This record gives sequence, C-alpha cells and structure tokens, in this order.
Amino acid sequence: MVVIAVVGKSGSGKTTTIEYLTSRLSKEGYRVGSIKHIHHPDFSIDTEGTDTWRHAHAGAIVTAAIAPKETVIIKKTDTSKLDLDRIISLLLNEEKVDFIFLEGFHSLIAKRKDISKIIVAKDVEDLMGTLNGTVQPVLAITGLIARKKTEVKGIEAPIIDIYTEGDLLLKLLKKMRS
Repeated sequence: MVVIAVVGKSGSGKTTTIEYLTSRLSKEGYRVGSIKHIHHPDFSIDTEGTDTWRHAHAGAIVTAAIAPKETVIIKKTDTSKLDLDRIISLLLNEEKVDFIFLEGFHSLIAKRKDISKIIVAKDVEDLMGTLNGTVQPVLAITGLIARKKTEVKGIEAPIIDIYTEGDLLLKLLKKMRS
C-alpha cells in the first residue's frame, strides 16, 4: 500500500489531481482509497433531524448508515488531537487498498519523511509557500503552475501537467508500488 499526500492551497487543483489519479488507477484495476481533510469547523456529514443524527444526539459515539450502494460510518471524535496514522489504519481496516490519497493535512504531513507528497500550486509564490517547511520526499509538482509551464529554479521534483503529462505521474506512482 502506498500513501500519497496531495497538498497545496485552496483552489490549486488538489481535488482535480486526486480525481485524475484515482480514475486512471481504478481503471487499471488498482484499489484506491482517499481521505479528505475538511477545515470548516461546523461541517458535519450528519444532518440534523436524520435518524443517524438522532442516534448520535442520543449519545452514540459511532453510527453506521447502510444503504444499498453505500456505507457511511460516522464517528464523533475530537479532531484537535488528530492522529494521521490512526485515520489511515481505520481506512485500511475497511478495505485492502493499493493506494491511499490524502487531501490536505499539510500541517500533519509536512515533516513526515515516510509519506510521499505531490505539491499542487497555482504559481511560484504558492509553490514556495507550500514547500516551506515541507520535507522530502516530494514526488512531483502539479496544478495550475504546471499548466502555465512555469520554470522554477532549485526544485528537484518534476513539474507535471496532469492534462498533458499525467502518464508520467502515474508511472511514478506505479513504480512506488513495485
């Protein structure tokens, strides 16, 4: 299993990058999982008044909603003490996957040498801001900066436009798996 973090500022192309990689890898038969960090403090997938909300409101700390084509597990937790390894292990307990993409979580991932990163940036300033304090390995750089074919000095990772050079990024990922 390969864990890849896709990090960058809002609007830089993180979701587009993960969507591209997930669709291509899935079509090739790889099993892909993803974990999305949501920053909005009031966000809840559980809507007030639904049965699952009522279960939680009554005191359940874990609620599962099972539908014909989807299963959702809602766990009430204090995310101020977020443990990325525990989150990844929860996903792995559910399914055997070949790749896990993490979207966001930059503050938890930046100093981790055991997680490869794809940096997604709009421009050079955005890229440098995201790279600041981020340790290797940086697998690649993509996003709007790659669409503009911007030259960046001192950067070892390839700058890849997923729309025209996406196969290069896929090859890098598959090489990590072998």
